[in-house]
Amino acid sequence: MSASPHDRLHDLALSLGADAVGWAPAQVPRAAVDEYAGWLAAGRHAGMSYLERQLPVRADPAQRLSGVQSVLVLGVSHAFAPPPVPEGGVRVGRVARYAWTPDYHDQLQPVLSRLEAEAARLGVRARGYVDHGPVMERLFASGAFLGWRGKSGMLVSTRLGAFVTLAVLLTDLPHPGAAEAHPDRCGRCTRCVIACPTAAIGPDRAIDARRCVSYLTIEHRGPVPPELRPGMGEWLFGCDVCSEVCPWTLKAGPLAQLLKPDPELAHPDLTRFFGVSEREFERQWAGTAFLRPRRKGMARNALTVLGNTRAPQGWPLLLAGAQDPAWEVREAAAWALGQWGETGHLAPLLDDPHEAVREAAGHALGATPTRP
Repeated sequence: MSASPHDRLHDLALSLGADAVGWAPAQVPRAAVDEYAGWLAAGRHAGMSYLERQLPVRADPAQRLSGVQSVLVLGVSHAFAPPPVPEGGVRVGRVARYAWTPDYHDQLQPVLSRLEAEAARLGVRARGYVDHGPVMERLFASGAFLGWRGKSGMLVSTRLGAFVTLAVLLTDLPHPGAAEAHPDRCGRCTRCVIACPTAAIGPDRAIDARRCVSYLTIEHRGPVPPELRPGMGEWLFGCDVCSEVCPWTLKAGPLAQLLKPDPELAHPDLTRFFGVSEREFERQWAGTAFLRPRRKGMARNALTVLGNTRAPQGWPLLLAGAQDPAWEVREAAAWALGQWGETGHLAPLLDDPHEAVREAAGHALGATPTRP
């Protein structure tokens, strides 16, 4: 007896490196749409205006694949063991684990292409998305019994923990069985809520991006609100705190198979964000998640980390940042210099062409930093 198309696609996904695979119905409940719309209406998506434009498509997967009935959901672990720190450079700050590997979108797209090709061979219409598409992946992942939406808002799996990257394959296959969402296994635990460094996690299991370190270091353009900078701590790119403290993550341990960490991405040399053009930065970091904030965003983040940690090896970068061509970087340098108490280097920034830099320098000169 030959295997069904559902089984063939399921087994192929596993053979291509997915850590967990399941089928979910393609329907998006009205309650989920209303919840998402309310999150947008409250402004908790911050500057990600594209999420508002995508709402109709997220609510109706048929706009991406007519006749869609079921979704094959792939869970891929990025629970890497920490790689060694390379020698040389200024390697201060932390990077979210998913960015320790070359852009996972690029790595998972061939997997989805293989699944699309196999679906076509089986006479199935299909379309794949890695998590940047307008699809409610976490909802489908719960419906596929891969996990549940934890109190952090992240998908959590009893087997994989919270370090899970999702990809989906929309298909016109009927759902193979009764729909059954994964039960909630958070219980009374609130470790993720308590540990969030900027209190970005709400009581409704939704994140306020306006306060989220991941948003602030990746998507946010311009200066980070000064009152949130201390909460960024050592986070150079993204934030893993809510996922790290989850008991299911601690129980799972390092599991990643398909994706591999790169020490240069896990522990980047901060000097590479200064003294280069945007074009050179794009060339150096091609195929990595660091392209999203762009050079000036990564330099801004580096200076925020140095302002928080006051790591002595980063001192030359504060001076470089104060002369950076991007005003956002100079503004961050002014704040960092103030944190270090190096007020003598702030005077030139009081005459900076950009008002925000002048204000940051003036505020730093009026503040008395608290040394650790």
